[in-house]
Formats: sequence, C-alpha cells, structure tokens
Amino acid sequence: MQRPLRKKKRDIGGIVLTVLFSLVCILYVMPIVEVLINSFKTHSAINTDTFALPNAGTFAGTSNYVKGMTFGNYPFWKSALYSVIITVLSTALILLFTSMAAWYISRVNSVLCRVIYYLCVFSMVVPFQMVMFTLSKTADTLKLNTPWTIPVIYLGFGAGLAVFMFTGFVKAIPLDIEEAAAIDGCGPLRTYFSVVLPMLKPTMISVGILEIMWIWNDYLLPYLVLDRTNYLTIPIHIQYLKGSYGTVDLGATMALIFLSIVPVIIFYLCCQKYIIKGVAAGAVKG
Repeated sequence: MQRPLRKKKRDIGGIVLTVLFSLVCILYVMPIVEVLINSFKTHSAINTDTFALPNAGTFAGTSNYVKGMTFGNYPFWKSALYSVIITVLSTALILLFTSMAAWYISRVNSVLCRVIYYLCVFSMVVPFQMVMFTLSKTADTLKLNTPWTIPVIYLGFGAGLAVFMFTGFVKAIPLDIEEAAAIDGCGPLRTYFSVVLPMLKPTMISVGILEIMWIWNDYLLPYLVLDRTNYLTIPIHIQYLKGSYGTVDLGATMALIFLSIVPVIIFYLCCQKYIIKGVAAGAVKG
C-alpha cells in the first residue's frame, strides 16, 4: 500500500511542478508577446489600453515598422549593419582569444596563470559604471570608436565569463589526447586548432550565445564609445525615436524592439541543444 501511495505523491508533485514552471515560462514570454501585439497598434491605443488586442480602430498594420525604419536622417539598415558587424567581430574575438587563454591557463600550472585566472573571475563582479567615463576618453584617444575597433573593448569586458567557462571545460579534457598529438608531431598551435578546438564546440556555442545576447542588446558601451555622428547601433537608433519635448512614438519603438529581438531568438532556437551541454561541461571543474 505504501509504494502506490508514494508513487501517487510523486505524480502529484510532478504535476504541480509542471504547472508552476509552465506559469513561469508564460510570464517570461508575455513581455515579448506584448511588444509584438503593441507593434501593430496605434500610438494612442498603446497609451490608453496597453494589454488589449488590436481591433479595427486601433490596428496600425505595418505602418509602425515603416515609420521606425525611416525615422530621422539615419537609415535603420545602417544601424542593423553596424550592430551585426560589432556583434560578429566581438564574439569571434572573445571566443578565439579566451578559449586559447583558458587552454594555456589550464595546462600551464604556474602562479602567473592562476593570477590571470582569478583576475578574469574578479572582472565579472566589477561594474561597468566604475570605468565607463575613463573608458570613453581612452577609446577616443586610441581611436577605438568605430565598429571595427570597438570589439577590442568588448574583448576586455567579455573575457572574464568566457575564460571561466572555457577553463572548466578544458580541465575535463584528458591530457593524453594532447600528448598523443604532440607525439605525432603537432606543435602547440596545431594541437589547439586540430584537437582542442573541435572538442570545445558545445562550450563555444554556449559562450557565443551569451556574448551575442549581451553585445547585440548593449546600449551604454556603444553610446559612450562610438562616434555617433557616423555610427549607430540598433539600441541607439531606437533611443533616437524620441521626438520634441521627450515624446516617444511607442508604436515605432515597439516595432523596432521586436525586430531587434527576432535575430537573437532565431539564433537561440537553432543552437539551444548545445546550451545545457556546454554549461554543464564548463562546470565540471573550476
């Protein structure tokens, strides 16, 4: 009698947890759904009845999208292009250099490597606001204020988390594999690119998703560093939708916000099977 009773309690507990987490998922998705709904409503309808569905009187069609992409003198496609350039270059730099650094730190057990590792970990808790004004001045002096040079700054800020995750995964890789490659005549660089790098694929995708989400949606760093007379990113472009006296076209803003969310969602859905695998692998050893 006790076994069926215990099984019944477990089943009830599983149902409760399923319902609870389903509600949490709905709460997380609701803001995105609301942004999508409001992107098809008129400005007055968004102000007066934010959570209502559009009807014949409040439906704006695609006019909000057209207005958002044609607002002002700076074309939206250029903002999107610069966002893509910055995100791709920054993520590529972070993945390449931090994975190599993590491999070196894991394999060379020296005091200097441990100091570098703990500095990377410590950098994750340093708020950006502590260095943003000094950084802005330094970036202007060193000419790091273009979409092709700002990835160097992102490399510095994104290295902490990436090195931490890569180091945990590299420590789980058997050293025998690298020793066998060395016996076959591989040097350090060839060992890394031919042996270690393919094994880092799950963690690379996990780190890449985190970095892409951060860089793509980042507003403050590009706003402080970039030469905004020539270069805008999507978050800065959305902020420029403000009109006179601080008025904001909410319909156009919602439309551009949704457009900026879509690429990240698509990338996440395409790579989601690697996320848990990569995070779990990176947590094997610290």
